[in-house]
Amino acid sequence: MARRYAYGLIGAVVSAGAPLGLLVLRRLQHPTTSRSLELAAKEVAADPVGYAYVGISTCVAFSTFGFLIGRQADLLAELSESDGLTGLRNARGFSSRLEDEISRFDRYHEPLALLFLDLDGLKWINDRFGHRTGDLALRHVANSIRAELRRTDTGARWGGDEFAILAPNTSATAAIALAERVRSLVARQNLPWQPTASIGVAAVDVTSSDERIDSATLMYRADAALYEAKRQGGNMVTIQPSTGICVRQPATPSISLGSTEPTVTPHARSDSASRPATDGGAALDARSV
Repeated sequence: MARRYAYGLIGAVVSAGAPLGLLVLRRLQHPTTSRSLELAAKEVAADPVGYAYVGISTCVAFSTFGFLIGRQADLLAELSESDGLTGLRNARGFSSRLEDEISRFDRYHEPLALLFLDLDGLKWINDRFGHRTGDLALRHVANSIRAELRRTDTGARWGGDEFAILAPNTSATAAIALAERVRSLVARQNLPWQPTASIGVAAVDVTSSDERIDSATLMYRADAALYEAKRQGGNMVTIQPSTGICVRQPATPSISLGSTEPTVTPHARSDSASRPATDGGAALDARSV
Protein backbone atom coordinates (compact mmCIF):
# COMPACT_ATOMS: atom_id res chain seq x y z
CA MET A 1 0.00 0.00 0.00
CA ALA A 2 1.27 3.46 -0.89
CA ARG A 3 2.29 5.62 2.03
CA ARG A 4 -0.30 8.28 1.18
CA TYR A 5 -3.15 5.82 1.76
CA ALA A 6 -1.53 4.12 4.73
CA TYR A 7 -0.89 7.43 6.49
CA GLY A 8 -4.43 8.62 5.71
CA LEU A 9 -5.86 5.44 7.23
CA ILE A 10 -3.69 5.86 10.33
CA GLY A 11 -4.91 9.43 10.67
CA ALA A 12 -8.53 8.28 10.51
CA VAL A 13 -7.90 5.68 13.22
CA VAL A 14 -6.11 8.16 15.47
CA SER A 15 -8.94 10.65 15.08
CA ALA A 16 -11.22 8.29 17.05
CA GLY A 17 -9.45 9.55 20.15
CA ALA A 18 -11.03 13.01 19.79
CA PRO A 19 -14.64 12.16 20.80
CA LEU A 20 -13.33 9.77 23.45
CA GLY A 21 -11.18 12.56 24.84
CA LEU A 22 -14.17 14.89 24.89
CA LEU A 23 -16.18 12.30 26.78
CA VAL A 24 -13.43 11.85 29.36
CA LEU A 25 -13.07 15.60 29.78
CA ARG A 26 -16.80 16.06 30.44
CA ARG A 27 -16.81 13.20 32.90
CA LEU A 28 -13.96 14.84 34.79
CA GLN A 29 -15.87 18.12 34.91
CA HIS A 30 -18.89 16.38 36.40
CA PRO A 31 -17.48 13.60 38.57
CA THR A 32 -19.79 10.95 39.94
CA THR A 33 -19.24 7.90 42.07
CA SER A 34 -20.38 5.64 39.23
CA ARG A 35 -18.07 4.88 36.32
CA SER A 36 -20.37 2.59 34.38
CA LEU A 37 -20.60 2.53 30.58
CA GLU A 38 -24.30 3.29 30.90
CA LEU A 39 -23.55 6.78 32.18
CA ALA A 40 -21.05 7.33 29.36
CA ALA A 41 -23.71 6.30 26.85
CA LYS A 42 -26.16 8.74 28.42
CA GLU A 43 -23.56 11.48 28.14
CA VAL A 44 -23.14 10.84 24.42
CA ALA A 45 -26.91 10.62 23.90
CA ALA A 46 -27.32 13.99 25.61
CA ASP A 47 -25.21 15.71 22.94
CA PRO A 48 -25.06 13.51 19.82
CA VAL A 49 -24.52 16.43 17.43
CA GLY A 50 -21.51 17.69 19.34
CA TYR A 51 -19.83 14.27 19.52
CA ALA A 52 -20.61 13.56 15.84
CA TYR A 53 -19.15 16.90 14.81
CA VAL A 54 -15.97 16.34 16.81
CA GLY A 55 -15.57 12.79 15.46
CA ILE A 56 -16.24 13.56 11.80
CA SER A 57 -14.29 16.81 11.61
CA THR A 58 -11.30 15.31 13.39
CA CYS A 59 -11.38 12.25 11.13
CA VAL A 60 -11.42 14.41 8.00
CA ALA A 61 -8.62 16.64 9.28
CA PHE A 62 -6.37 13.81 10.48
CA SER A 63 -6.88 11.61 7.41
CA THR A 64 -6.24 14.55 5.06
CA PHE A 65 -3.14 15.52 6.99
CA GLY A 66 -1.91 11.92 6.92
CA PHE A 67 -2.59 11.66 3.17
CA LEU A 68 -0.56 14.81 2.45
CA ILE A 69 2.36 13.63 4.58
CA GLY A 70 2.22 10.20 2.93
CA ARG A 71 2.20 11.76 -0.53
CA GLN A 72 5.38 13.65 0.28
CA ALA A 73 6.90 10.47 1.66
CA ASP A 74 6.03 8.64 -1.58
CA LEU A 75 7.61 11.44 -3.60
CA LEU A 76 10.80 11.36 -1.55
CA ALA A 77 10.98 7.57 -1.84
CA GLU A 78 10.51 7.80 -5.62
CA LEU A 79 13.18 10.48 -5.93
CA SER A 80 15.59 8.41 -3.86
CA GLU A 81 15.25 5.53 -6.33
CA SER A 82 15.20 7.57 -9.56
CA ASP A 83 17.99 8.89 -11.76
CA GLY A 84 17.66 12.64 -12.09
CA LEU A 85 19.05 12.81 -15.64
CA THR A 86 17.11 10.04 -17.37
CA GLY A 87 14.06 9.46 -15.17
CA LEU A 88 14.80 5.74 -14.99
CA ARG A 89 15.49 3.97 -11.74
CA ASN A 90 18.91 4.39 -10.19
CA ALA A 91 21.11 1.58 -8.90
CA ARG A 92 19.40 1.57 -5.51
CA GLY A 93 15.90 1.26 -6.92
CA PHE A 94 16.98 -1.31 -9.49
CA SER A 95 18.74 -3.47 -6.90
CA SER A 96 15.59 -3.57 -4.79
CA ARG A 97 13.50 -4.67 -7.77
CA LEU A 98 16.11 -7.25 -8.79
CA GLU A 99 16.00 -8.88 -5.36
CA ASP A 100 12.20 -9.05 -5.57
CA GLU A 101 12.34 -10.74 -8.98
CA ILE A 102 15.01 -13.20 -7.83
CA SER A 103 12.73 -14.21 -4.95
CA ARG A 104 9.87 -14.56 -7.41
CA PHE A 105 12.01 -16.78 -9.66
CA ASP A 106 12.93 -19.01 -6.72
CA ARG A 107 9.25 -19.43 -5.89
CA TYR A 108 7.64 -19.84 -9.31
CA HIS A 109 10.60 -20.77 -11.56
CA GLU A 110 9.49 -18.43 -14.32
CA PRO A 111 12.02 -17.18 -16.90
CA LEU A 112 14.02 -14.10 -15.94
CA ALA A 113 16.38 -11.97 -18.02
CA LEU A 114 18.84 -9.23 -17.08
CA LEU A 115 20.31 -6.89 -19.69
CA PHE A 116 23.31 -4.60 -19.18
CA LEU A 117 23.72 -1.85 -21.78
CA ASP A 118 26.71 0.40 -22.34
CA LEU A 119 26.64 3.52 -24.53
CA ASP A 120 29.63 3.19 -26.84
CA GLY A 121 32.08 6.09 -26.91
CA LEU A 122 30.55 8.37 -24.27
CA LYS A 123 33.99 9.80 -23.41
CA TRP A 124 34.55 10.63 -27.07
CA ILE A 125 31.13 12.31 -27.25
CA ASN A 126 31.91 14.40 -24.17
CA ASP A 127 35.34 15.38 -25.50
CA ARG A 128 34.11 16.17 -29.01
CA PHE A 129 30.72 17.78 -28.41
CA GLY A 130 30.69 18.65 -24.70
CA HIS A 131 29.13 17.16 -21.60
CA ARG A 132 25.69 18.61 -22.32
CA THR A 133 25.64 16.63 -25.54
CA GLY A 134 26.81 13.60 -23.58
CA ASP A 135 23.82 14.05 -21.26
CA LEU A 136 21.60 14.26 -24.35
CA ALA A 137 23.04 10.96 -25.55
CA LEU A 138 22.31 9.33 -22.19
CA ARG A 139 18.72 10.58 -22.27
CA HIS A 140 18.41 9.26 -25.81
CA VAL A 141 19.46 5.79 -24.64
CA ALA A 142 17.02 6.01 -21.73
CA ASN A 143 14.19 6.90 -24.12
CA SER A 144 15.09 3.94 -26.35
CA ILE A 145 14.94 1.64 -23.33
CA ARG A 146 11.69 3.12 -22.09
CA ALA A 147 10.07 2.65 -25.50
CA GLU A 148 10.57 -1.12 -25.29
CA LEU A 149 9.64 -1.70 -21.65
CA ARG A 150 6.51 -3.58 -20.68
CA ARG A 151 4.65 -2.70 -17.51
CA THR A 152 6.37 -5.54 -15.71
CA ASP A 153 9.88 -4.58 -16.90
CA THR A 154 12.27 -2.28 -15.10
CA GLY A 155 14.77 0.04 -16.73
CA ALA A 156 17.55 1.76 -14.83
CA ARG A 157 20.66 3.82 -15.25
CA TRP A 158 23.17 1.71 -13.39
CA GLY A 159 25.80 4.43 -13.39
CA GLY A 160 27.81 6.52 -15.82
CA ASP A 161 27.18 5.18 -19.32
CA GLU A 162 25.74 1.86 -18.17
CA PHE A 163 22.06 0.95 -18.11
CA ALA A 164 20.16 -2.12 -17.02
CA ILE A 165 16.88 -3.78 -17.98
CA LEU A 166 15.16 -6.40 -15.85
CA ALA A 167 12.63 -8.46 -17.78
CA PRO A 168 10.66 -11.04 -15.79
CA ASN A 169 8.96 -13.94 -17.55
CA THR A 170 11.30 -13.47 -20.52
CA SER A 171 13.16 -16.37 -22.12
CA ALA A 172 16.68 -16.13 -23.50
CA THR A 173 15.40 -15.94 -27.07
CA ALA A 174 12.95 -13.18 -26.21
CA ALA A 175 15.63 -11.32 -24.23
CA ILE A 176 17.91 -11.29 -27.29
CA ALA A 177 15.05 -9.91 -29.39
CA LEU A 178 14.41 -7.21 -26.80
CA ALA A 179 18.09 -6.28 -26.71
CA GLU A 180 18.24 -6.09 -30.50
CA ARG A 181 15.24 -3.77 -30.60
CA VAL A 182 16.81 -1.46 -28.04
CA ARG A 183 20.16 -1.52 -29.83
CA SER A 184 18.43 -0.74 -33.11
CA LEU A 185 16.51 2.18 -31.58
CA VAL A 186 19.71 3.65 -30.15
CA ALA A 187 21.40 3.54 -33.57
CA ARG A 188 18.36 4.83 -35.47
CA GLN A 189 18.42 8.44 -34.24
CA ASN A 190 19.58 11.28 -36.48
CA LEU A 191 22.34 12.85 -34.40
CA PRO A 192 25.66 14.57 -35.23
CA TRP A 193 27.32 11.23 -34.55
CA GLN A 194 26.27 7.61 -34.94
CA PRO A 195 25.16 6.44 -31.49
CA THR A 196 25.67 2.76 -30.77
CA ALA A 197 25.24 0.53 -27.75
CA SER A 198 26.66 -2.75 -26.55
CA ILE A 199 24.30 -5.04 -24.64
CA GLY A 200 25.01 -8.08 -22.50
CA VAL A 201 22.20 -10.49 -21.67
CA ALA A 202 21.94 -13.05 -18.89
CA ALA A 203 18.89 -15.30 -18.73
CA VAL A 204 17.65 -18.03 -16.45
CA ASP A 205 14.91 -20.23 -17.83
CA VAL A 206 12.51 -22.88 -16.63
CA THR A 207 14.93 -25.57 -17.80
CA SER A 208 17.49 -24.31 -15.28
CA SER A 209 15.01 -23.83 -12.45
CA ASP A 210 16.82 -26.39 -10.31
CA GLU A 211 19.85 -24.09 -10.24
CA ARG A 212 20.12 -21.70 -7.32
CA ILE A 213 20.48 -18.20 -8.70
CA ASP A 214 21.11 -14.97 -6.84
CA SER A 215 21.40 -11.35 -7.90
CA ALA A 216 25.21 -11.36 -7.76
CA THR A 217 25.45 -14.36 -10.09
CA LEU A 218 22.93 -12.98 -12.56
CA MET A 219 24.66 -9.60 -12.60
CA TYR A 220 28.04 -11.27 -13.09
CA ARG A 221 26.73 -13.13 -16.14
CA ALA A 222 25.21 -10.01 -17.68
CA ASP A 223 28.37 -8.02 -16.98
CA ALA A 224 30.54 -10.76 -18.52
CA ALA A 225 28.36 -10.77 -21.64
CA LEU A 226 28.60 -6.97 -21.86
CA TYR A 227 32.38 -7.14 -21.51
CA GLU A 228 32.48 -9.63 -24.36
CA ALA A 229 30.40 -7.31 -26.54
CA LYS A 230 32.79 -4.44 -25.84
CA ARG A 231 35.80 -6.68 -26.49
CA GLN A 232 34.38 -7.66 -29.87
CA GLY A 233 34.16 -3.98 -30.88
CA GLY A 234 30.80 -2.86 -29.51
CA ASN A 235 27.44 -2.24 -31.18
CA MET A 236 26.27 -5.79 -30.62
CA VAL A 237 24.25 -8.02 -28.33
CA THR A 238 25.79 -10.92 -26.46
CA ILE A 239 24.13 -13.43 -24.20
CA GLN A 240 25.64 -15.57 -21.49
CA PRO A 241 23.41 -18.36 -20.23
CA SER A 242 24.90 -20.84 -17.83
CA THR A 243 26.25 -22.86 -20.78
CA GLY A 244 28.40 -20.16 -22.38
CA ILE A 245 28.35 -17.07 -24.58
CA CYS A 246 26.70 -16.56 -27.93
CA VAL A 247 27.34 -13.29 -29.78
CA ARG A 248 25.10 -11.51 -32.25
CA GLN A 249 26.58 -8.67 -34.30
CA PRO A 250 24.98 -6.53 -37.01
CA ALA A 251 26.15 -6.58 -40.63
CA THR A 252 29.02 -9.06 -40.25
CA PRO A 253 29.53 -12.48 -41.82
CA SER A 254 29.20 -15.59 -39.74
CA ILE A 255 32.45 -16.48 -38.00
CA SER A 256 33.24 -19.61 -36.07
CA LEU A 257 36.05 -19.17 -33.58
CA GLY A 258 36.07 -22.63 -32.07
CA SER A 259 34.29 -24.29 -29.22
CA THR A 260 35.96 -22.19 -26.53
CA GLU A 261 35.30 -18.85 -28.22
CA PRO A 262 32.06 -16.95 -28.91
CA THR A 263 30.17 -17.42 -32.13
CA VAL A 264 29.45 -14.28 -34.15
CA THR A 265 26.29 -14.31 -36.22
CA PRO A 266 24.86 -11.64 -38.55
CA HIS A 267 22.14 -9.34 -37.36
CA ALA A 268 19.10 -9.17 -39.60
CA ARG A 269 17.06 -6.11 -38.84
CA SER A 270 13.35 -6.75 -39.13
CA ASP A 271 11.16 -3.80 -39.95
CA SER A 272 8.12 -5.90 -39.11
CA ALA A 273 9.17 -6.25 -35.49
CA SER A 274 6.71 -4.22 -33.48
CA ARG A 275 7.11 -2.77 -30.05
CA PRO A 276 5.82 -4.85 -27.16
CA ALA A 277 2.22 -4.44 -26.21
CA THR A 278 1.46 -2.09 -23.37
CA ASP A 279 -0.81 -4.68 -21.86
CA GLY A 280 1.27 -6.62 -19.37
CA GLY A 281 -0.49 -9.96 -19.79
CA ALA A 282 -0.33 -10.07 -23.58
CA ALA A 283 3.29 -9.01 -23.63
CA LEU A 284 4.23 -11.67 -21.11
CA ASP A 285 2.90 -14.41 -23.34
CA ALA A 286 4.70 -12.96 -26.36
CA ARG A 287 8.05 -12.84 -24.59
CA SER A 288 7.99 -16.32 -23.07
CA VAL A 289 8.77 -17.99 -26.38
